[in-house]
Amino acid sequence: MSEFAAPVVATYGSTDPGAPLVVLLHGRGSHEQQIITLAPHLPAGPAYAAVRAPIAEGAGFAWFANRGIGRPVADSLAATMAWFRGWLDEVAPARRPVLLVGFSGGAAFAGGLTLADPRRYAGAAILYGTLPFDAGVPVDTGRLADLPVLVAQGDADQVIPRELLDRTWHYLLEESGAATEAVRDPGGHGISAAALHRLSEWIEARVHDDADAGRADQR
Repeated sequence: MSEFAAPVVATYGSTDPGAPLVVLLHGRGSHEQQIITLAPHLPAGPAYAAVRAPIAEGAGFAWFANRGIGRPVADSLAATMAWFRGWLDEVAPARRPVLLVGFSGGAAFAGGLTLADPRRYAGAAILYGTLPFDAGVPVDTGRLADLPVLVAQGDADQVIPRELLDRTWHYLLEESGAATEAVRDPGGHGISAAALHRLSEWIEARVHDDADAGRADQR
């Protein structure tokens, strides 16, 4: 049995249990009601689910215990990823396309889930955060081969250590093998209008890709 309570989830969009599922993962100290506000600005068609992280953190919640900003404790990350996958397997059987969209601490969590099991997801957006390096998930060359990934960063980000932002950028673009799209803006630690627009386009393209694949499977 999980040491964590059952997930609290805010939803938006399609109620079709077969619709592509976009999971929104909030930042550290935030909660699901804040990040679900992105959903009205994203494409119609998918189901959107914002999940509350399982660890209380100040006035909000966190995805894992930290040993420094952007540096998850490996055992904590493994435990929360197992908890999340238990929920996901109930709401999204293997054939249902799942996109992960994580901001800040949620980006590290999305990255951990994707690196641990790349075939489980139709894509991942790593927004203004770092991948969870040195935290028990594999980051070998080619790990995310051909997986659609969107990475967005702000040049003036003063929250996530620059070393981790740069390492994430380099890995996703040069080492991971992912089909990575990248957005860099002059702002700080927050989703810019340009990044939100790019995220919307990226989700729209993934939904179309999945629809085309579904039609091909039916032939």
